Amino acid sequence: MDTLHQKYQHLTDYIQSLGSLAVGFSSGVDSTLMLKAAHDVLGDKAIAVTASACWFPSRERTEAMEFCQKEGIRHILVEVSPDQIEGFRDNPPDRCYLCKKALFSRIGEIAKEYGIEYIAEGSNMDDLGDYRPGLKAVEELGIVSPLREAGLYKSEIRALSAELKLPTWSKPSFACLASRFVYGERITEEKLAMVEKAEDYLMSLGLVQFRVRIHDKLARIEVPPEDIPRLASMASDLNEKLRSLGFLYVSLDLGGYKMGSMNRAIGK
Repeated sequence: MDTLHQKYQHLTDYIQSLGSLAVGFSSGVDSTLMLKAAHDVLGDKAIAVTASACWFPSRERTEAMEFCQKEGIRHILVEVSPDQIEGFRDNPPDRCYLCKKALFSRIGEIAKEYGIEYIAEGSNMDDLGDYRPGLKAVEELGIVSPLREAGLYKSEIRALSAELKLPTWSKPSFACLASRFVYGERITEEKLAMVEKAEDYLMSLGLVQFRVRIHDKLARIEVPPEDIPRLASMASDLNEKLRSLGFLYVSLDLGGYKMGSMNRAIGK
């Protein structure tokens, strides 16, 4: 057995040893593989819990519902408001900690209701190399991280997902919409909707990896360097579209797309 399949065996063995599991399910690459593995080995003792909140794109919620329906997985949606998470709207550098603590505490309540002993989140080995305050909340709450337990990296998760014919194997990474805000800028439903609609527009253009970062009423578009010339050539249309969504200014980041680019401002 090669290393990749040894890791997957480790993943399924570990999940099976837990006996029952509530998976925090976002419909992303990582949580989809984890949920698939959990359901395969635990059956009805594995459930999926998805947060329904204004800082998560509605298309992600829809995809989560469709996947669970197709696979026959029990799926619970949890409605969450920004006002239920103290300090969230102020968007401090530890916003992700505040959010994860609140969301996984709620998932813990649901797990108890369904007689589920463990709660899982979907971080992988690559997540250990960036600023991830949410992982502190995971540790404090005793949440398990099966993908990290199995030593899986994102590229390996994609490879396994392709083998299992999961629809997410080539899906780009999309963090929550709150990550588009510069730290310290107040998070509002209006601005979250502006960002979501702007990113839906970029997706409609056939772009795969992108972010629309928001700085007050300025939109800063990040795409991979190879896509910059194309977007620059349609500057007028981009400007018109995003201004119609509520942005006053529209810019294209010449440095290109970079995951976690808002973290550059921490400590400065």
